[in-house]
Amino acid sequence: MKKVDRLNWKEFFVGDLFDIHPTKAYKITNKDLLVENGENPVVVNSAYNNGIGGYTNLDATEKGNTITFSDTTTADAIFYQESCFVGYPHVQGLYPKCYGDKWSKYSLLFFLAVFKKASFVQNFDYANKFTRDLAKNIIVSLPSDSAGNPDFAYMEEYMKDVFEKTKYKLLNQQKINIVKTSVNIKDWKEFDLSDLGFKNYHGKRLKKADRIGGNIPFITAGKENQGVVGLIGNKRPTYHNPITIDMFGNIFYHRGNYAGDDNVYFFVNDNISEEHKLFIVASLQSQMQSIFAYVDQFRQDNASCLNVLLPATPEGQPNYTYMENYMKDVMKKQSANLDVLQMLLIGC
Repeated sequence: MKKVDRLNWKEFFVGDLFDIHPTKAYKITNKDLLVENGENPVVVNSAYNNGIGGYTNLDATEKGNTITFSDTTTADAIFYQESCFVGYPHVQGLYPKCYGDKWSKYSLLFFLAVFKKASFVQNFDYANKFTRDLAKNIIVSLPSDSAGNPDFAYMEEYMKDVFEKTKYKLLNQQKINIVKTSVNIKDWKEFDLSDLGFKNYHGKRLKKADRIGGNIPFITAGKENQGVVGLIGNKRPTYHNPITIDMFGNIFYHRGNYAGDDNVYFFVNDNISEEHKLFIVASLQSQMQSIFAYVDQFRQDNASCLNVLLPATPEGQPNYTYMENYMKDVMKKQSANLDVLQMLLIGC
């Protein structure tokens, strides 16, 4: 893929290019909104699955070819929505103020990459919310033409080139992974985390202004850097090799001792291996969208009765041998991130 030419780039305020306002949402509960076989995607406050938390048969409230983000999460929740969709409370949409139909799929994807990169440095989280007023004042650098307007032809050409050259890498990688890491879940069953030996702990609130420097990794709600926002020296309970789930449904395994705030839940079990925990995290992540779509936030009630789908022995017990061997095989063979396109865009 050709190198990005930054010679004729120009800075723009996001608010000068786009009107940012909330997407239209149905004022009903998720129970009435989401259906199993719905046709229209519902974009929610999530950093997973392109922000889609489920589907509905209600009419779409927003047109496709739109960039969305959540004002309650982090910059990880900025996405391009190609198809018409249903909005959700706290999901913001970017609607062109100028240049009209020049904002095509490819130029919007190019813009999304630089907008997301510029937003990451703002360190948005549940306390430092990603509001539309803040988004309007973010400065992005875009290629420009001789008149000082965004160079849409360049953005189109560049993104089409990205897609053309990465789709083969993605397809080939996916084919390899299907052969090497496909999973048969016929004999799997659900297990309560507490029955597996996990103890559930709730983090303790610590305002940003009250944090003092130290050597304890501190986790808050967010996806970036696995939720770790810094090192603290405050006296706080720490948890060893935990699985964490935050208020937004972000799930991670952490190696070592960690502390966290009151929007993070720690699941601790010193009697199983790292490979087991990584397998459990992967399974939870795959099912979290269905769990998280039906709750406003992940809270103690959810943490206290959380089930995970795992391979089982003929006796109905967790098949730890399978999980151990499977994860060792995955870690040995999986050297490339499937999300090649995202990595290329953010690094451009």
